[in-house]
Amino acid sequence: MVRRCQRGFTLIEVLVALAIVGVALAASVRALGVGVTGVRHMQERSLAQQAAQNFLAELRLQAIFPPLGRRTQPCPQGTLAFRCEHDVQATPNARFRRVSVQVRLDKGPVVARLDGLVSRLR
Repeated sequence: MVRRCQRGFTLIEVLVALAIVGVALAASVRALGVGVTGVRHMQERSLAQQAAQNFLAELRLQAIFPPLGRRTQPCPQGTLAFRCEHDVQATPNARFRRVSVQVRLDKGPVVARLDGLVSRLR
């Protein structure tokens, strides 16, 4: 009897190869998801920082000397509905006020924070 040499893969070899490919694809999908989440958070932080800078710039451009205390107001930026919480404090020089702006999404954590000075000087 002459035995022929058969070529090809066995069923077990194919299943092992499919399992390896499946694990690699699952890891790739997970890495892609983490990357997308990171980009979204970076965009939120960037827009929140711009919202805080815009708030301080408006105070300075309107030459408003803000009253002391804490206030909250909407400060949307892009498609995000941020809320700006600003705390105005006195300084040793009566012509300046310290303004701390915290930006957050709804009742969530603070996404950006910015401190600045506003003066009564022209």
